[in-house]
Amino acid sequence: MDFIQAIILGIVQGLGEFLPISSSAHLVLVPWLMGWKDAGLQFDVALHVGTLFAVIAYFWRDWINLISDGLRFKSTMEGRLFWLLIISTIPGGIGGYLLEGYAETIFRNPLLIGIMLMILGVILYFADTRSYSGKNMSMIGLKESLFIGISQVLAIIPGVSRSGVTMTAGRLMGLNRETSARFSFLLSTPIIAGAGLKTAIDLSPSDVNVYFITGLVVSAIVGFASIKFLLKYLTRRSFSIFIWYRLLAGLFVIGVYFLR
Repeated sequence: MDFIQAIILGIVQGLGEFLPISSSAHLVLVPWLMGWKDAGLQFDVALHVGTLFAVIAYFWRDWINLISDGLRFKSTMEGRLFWLLIISTIPGGIGGYLLEGYAETIFRNPLLIGIMLMILGVILYFADTRSYSGKNMSMIGLKESLFIGISQVLAIIPGVSRSGVTMTAGRLMGLNRETSARFSFLLSTPIIAGAGLKTAIDLSPSDVNVYFITGLVVSAIVGFASIKFLLKYLTRRSFSIFIWYRLLAGLFVIGVYFLR
């Protein structure tokens, strides 16, 4: 690990965690293409903590209102949304726990990643162009939140993308583009926090070195910028740029895999 690698992987995590292109896929593919060694568990923790800081920094006011109203059982949109987010988190947590062994082994195959990049790209295209899209945040109910939460289980496979599959599910359930992204980002908070906490248990103080800090800071800054960019972008445009990226990236990865 050197500074350039730490910065590049921090950028990859910050972009991939929130844009619908799969951070886990790119964190496998970039070292694979560049011939780098695995950065290790410690650096993975740094990247997750960085993106956790990003989503909390952007949505901290939202979370204060959600928690305050939710714990007081107020019949506001925020109070109802808090419990819907809790319910939506459960399937992803269970799926991650049960499939963790596969995620660290057979799911890290570049060929599988390339295929999944393309498959989710095609599904996102149909969801984004063919679905009714009149629902805003106040119209999300148990049916929508459960469907989005269950879809999140698929994100254990690199190439699917947690943000990508939850936004796709949101579009299939009729959420408008900005609402599907906002709900996805709010839903990511407990998932990223849980993943970071689980792996951080094995850290020692000596693991927090200059590369750890570099990856954390870069992923936090880029992650914050990615959230801000996407929410603004989706008020005016579709997911088409990300769909094309997924298709072309998938083709490239599959081509390199067979050439090697």
